[in-house]
Amino acid sequence: MRWIGFTIWLLSVIDIALIYHADAVDRNNFKSCQQSSFCRRCRGLQPGRSAYELNLNTLKVDPSSIEAELVNTENGVRFHFQLFALKDGTFRMKINEWEPLKPRYEVQYALVDEPSLDKLEIAERTADFVTVKSGSNKVIVHAAPFRVDLYSGDQLVISANARGLMKFEHLRHKPEQNEGGEKAEGEDAPVHDDTETDPGAWEENFKSHHDTKPNGPSAVAMDFSFIGAHYAYGIPEHADAFALKSTKSTDPYRLYNLDVFEYELNNGMALYGSVPVLLAHGTTNTVGIFWMNAAETWVDILGTSDQNVVSSIVNFVSGSAPAPQVDSHFMSESGIIDTFFMLGPKPKDVFRQYIKLTGPAPLPQYFALGHHQCRWNYNDQDDVRNVDNKFDEYDIPNDVMWLDIEHTDNKKYFTWDSIKFSQPMDMVNNLTAKGRKLVTIVDPHIKRDASYFLHNDAENNDYYVKTKDGKVFEGWCWPGSSSYLDLLNPEVRSYLSSRYLLENYQGSTSDLYIWNDMNEPSVFNGPEVTMHKDCVHHGGWEHRDIHNIYGLLHTMATYEGLLQRSGGKLRPFILTRSHYAGSQRFTSVWTGDNTAEWGHLRITIPMCLSLAVAGISFCGADVGGFFRNPDSELFTRWYQAGAFQPFMRTHSHIDTKRREPWLFDEQTLTLIREALRKRYSFLPFWYTLFFEYEQNGSPVMRPLWVEYPSEVATFPLDDEYLLGDKLLVHPVVDKGVSEVSVYFPGPTDIWYDIDNYKKIQGGGAVKIPVTISKIPVFQRGGTIIPKKERIRRSSALTHNDPYTLIVALDKNGSASGTLYMDDGQSFDYRKQKYLYISLEFSANKLSAKFIDNARYPTKSWLERVVILGLPPGVTKAQVESKSQGKVTVETTYNSETQSLVVRKPAVSMAEEWTIVLQ
Repeated sequence: MRWIGFTIWLLSVIDIALIYHADAVDRNNFKSCQQSSFCRRCRGLQPGRSAYELNLNTLKVDPSSIEAELVNTENGVRFHFQLFALKDGTFRMKINEWEPLKPRYEVQYALVDEPSLDKLEIAERTADFVTVKSGSNKVIVHAAPFRVDLYSGDQLVISANARGLMKFEHLRHKPEQNEGGEKAEGEDAPVHDDTETDPGAWEENFKSHHDTKPNGPSAVAMDFSFIGAHYAYGIPEHADAFALKSTKSTDPYRLYNLDVFEYELNNGMALYGSVPVLLAHGTTNTVGIFWMNAAETWVDILGTSDQNVVSSIVNFVSGSAPAPQVDSHFMSESGIIDTFFMLGPKPKDVFRQYIKLTGPAPLPQYFALGHHQCRWNYNDQDDVRNVDNKFDEYDIPNDVMWLDIEHTDNKKYFTWDSIKFSQPMDMVNNLTAKGRKLVTIVDPHIKRDASYFLHNDAENNDYYVKTKDGKVFEGWCWPGSSSYLDLLNPEVRSYLSSRYLLENYQGSTSDLYIWNDMNEPSVFNGPEVTMHKDCVHHGGWEHRDIHNIYGLLHTMATYEGLLQRSGGKLRPFILTRSHYAGSQRFTSVWTGDNTAEWGHLRITIPMCLSLAVAGISFCGADVGGFFRNPDSELFTRWYQAGAFQPFMRTHSHIDTKRREPWLFDEQTLTLIREALRKRYSFLPFWYTLFFEYEQNGSPVMRPLWVEYPSEVATFPLDDEYLLGDKLLVHPVVDKGVSEVSVYFPGPTDIWYDIDNYKKIQGGGAVKIPVTISKIPVFQRGGTIIPKKERIRRSSALTHNDPYTLIVALDKNGSASGTLYMDDGQSFDYRKQKYLYISLEFSANKLSAKFIDNARYPTKSWLERVVILGLPPGVTKAQVESKSQGKVTVETTYNSETQSLVVRKPAVSMAEEWTIVLQ
């Protein structure tokens, strides 16, 4: 028996090694739509033949909703249709079985709260349709065939089931077989549909894995057409272009959280996260839908060029020539149809509407916006100390050191290797003394080891996910034989949260934060490297029903644990790989196991943009690539790009060469230092953007069309982006180039190079020369950006340092901006302990005024003001504040760059002030 057990263990180790040491992803490990029976059935529907009709004789009207019976006329199955009017230009549509054999899963935890209802009124009602209005928007619900048309004002912007691709597979009893193998007829025999002929409807095999499907076929699907839209975006996570491509000749985009190493580029294969949020944008409107379903989901996309007579909705409805249009088709394996329609009409309206549903991201701690240094794995605590000291020796700022799985006692989380990390608290405190933090990894798989307290607690309290037969599920992951916490159970999440308390996580301090990895969940010997769909969770729900929210549940428990650890005072920091709608409330996200290749550097931009428009702004990629070894040029360009992305962490595989900056040549070291120092100088700007992101939901990193919604040339761009509305960033993502083509939006806008202050007129593409020391980053004219230019070893040490303001004038000689500051770590900002300052420059006068009544006693002051685009003639500046009255200070003008520097105004940032140029 011991030999058998050893053999099984050895084979599993070999499998794990093959998975994580292969040259590229094996696509055969993952399903295509054709291999997924429900996708095959849903996609097989023919447009224009919808069998669903609404019985308007059953219509019920409430102050905020309508409901009626919906019938599949081919089989007589009845469904419950509901339409709700929500606050702020949003509608919700729910369709469920009228009398299901058993409850169908409805997603929990994605929404921040139950949405606020708005008043709804019947505007018109006939035998064929009913029109409801809410605010300035309206919805027309057509009875036969069933169709829902949504209008922003008087403009049709979304049509649901216009192509007739709705499908709702009702729960039914499995048909019995006659002796001859034929299905028996009888009262429990299924009604006739394609599930009778689909061999995967009732059970399904993929490679060596068998899915029993105890509930039978249960797919739901709906098509949505976006009238007037040029492109659609979102539905992350995919390593593909930002603007969604037509899937007419390919597989649909897949949303199914999977552990995919060294993933392929430029396709719709599933990756680590699934956010079923799609935005459609045209020259007059931006709209969005949130398909709230946690099961495996496929999404087809068709563009204007793919349209036919049926799909041309404007032509179909009004008889006019077809407008630009994007069609989509959402197909999920189980659950119900629960869809939110966000009607904009502008991009920032849609972001706000979505964030009201799934919740804002809390302001991260200031340190989290700095540089993070990680590797799988730093060898021991001496290695950590030496790397940390080298950052100081080479004058490179860094905020966080990270530890991967090897820091634990044999892959048992919340423990330490007793030899290599024998003094963890000393290690953390040594970092803390320099203003730095430590992050350790905590994955959801639990080592099945009788000496492991967490495993024993889970076994004794029945905390593990079960198999279909009611036994504890066992799979293989990093520790070998593992079981998985049933995080759908609130009691289990509460238990996991308690493990983060300082008294439970021995060796930790309040300066240690958490990395949740492998939480798709990853199961090395499972189907598609994940958990079997017929596993059972708390409440009797199958894993197929909740798969895509497992990672969300994991980070929820971690967040609550870190919150409890500090008594609710400190903002948690968590990084996750798996994510879903609402994950922004708890965690940052990185794009997973990428590769040290130029294509993987290039794809970081569309991947993070896709997450950003779907509500998750705190995104980054492994700088340098997780797999393989970057050369000096790629490594430099990745640091330069990462310096202008929201989350910046260097990380690499255990088999790669060590790649700390000082291990490269002197030029590379210098360039990396410059890139990081530049990032740190902009931390006040980043921090302000993240505060405003929490307030209004507008992405930190955003596509150009957010600020230029009618400029068609910006719609497909995904090699450049904006930070807020102020910085235009175009990383260099190709080898050996001496110039890049940068599109500068806004025909009347001026753009200033942040390095040399050179001006570029907006309204087209310009070839910009680049050297190895530079990437194009431009400040928009008419904006003011706050900076701190005294760069220290960590961001915490700059807390009281003075500010510099970069004032970039527009064509009218004006500019505006904001500055936010607080203690950088606590939730006291939610108690009005912060400063939020409006900065305005007009008619040669710069002023700072508080936006609201909140106050924070900062010691920071204004060290320098740089004004770009100012004509000559100013020789001095008069500074006025309550504390120091009127003071005249020096100015210096550079005629070549048309820039003026006001030196040491020395006003406190804790008060209002003005500077008048003279």
